Amino acid sequence: MIVGYARTSTLEQEAGLDAQVRDLNALGCTKLFQEQVSSVATRPALEAALDFVREGDTLVVTKLDRLARSVVHLGKIVETLEAKGVALRIENLGVDTSTPTGKLMLNVLAGVAQFEREMMLERQREGIAAAKSAGRYTGRKPTARAKGDEIAALAAQGLSMAKIAAQLGIGVGSVHRALKPKTAVEA
Repeated sequence: MIVGYARTSTLEQEAGLDAQVRDLNALGCTKLFQEQVSSVATRPALEAALDFVREGDTLVVTKLDRLARSVVHLGKIVETLEAKGVALRIENLGVDTSTPTGKLMLNVLAGVAQFEREMMLERQREGIAAAKSAGRYTGRKPTARAKGDEIAALAAQGLSMAKIAAQLGIGVGSVHRALKPKTAVEA
């Protein structure tokens, strides 16, 4: 069986998820697992896919970065798949671990991908540090804290945290934090 896994990091990336699902269907995937969650968060659909696959199956992803966040993480996924007798295919790289050459290429490409990610993060940190020293970087504008009075007023009207969040366009966790009593340390 050919099993597909699709992922985007955020809910706003609907078109990216749709494109992956379309491509995986075109590749003959008979079972699809998909989710919209950061690669560093818990990924229940990936866990379900890894649990679902059986000996002789192939797990297919459109791109390597949709599957693993690091070489170590990729290694754990590949180890899990190999223990179950499942091959991994990464479509945009033409890598298929059912062959010795495919296994070699996967390791080489994973190392290069992790190197590039680390370099990108280093450049990002350097850019932020330079912007901060020039006084041009203040970070993201706090949206929920700025709406603290509105949150309190809506809560006083008896609205649930979910309804307050939906009405103000913020997360339920932000509403919860805004309504949480301040401790002596926080105040």
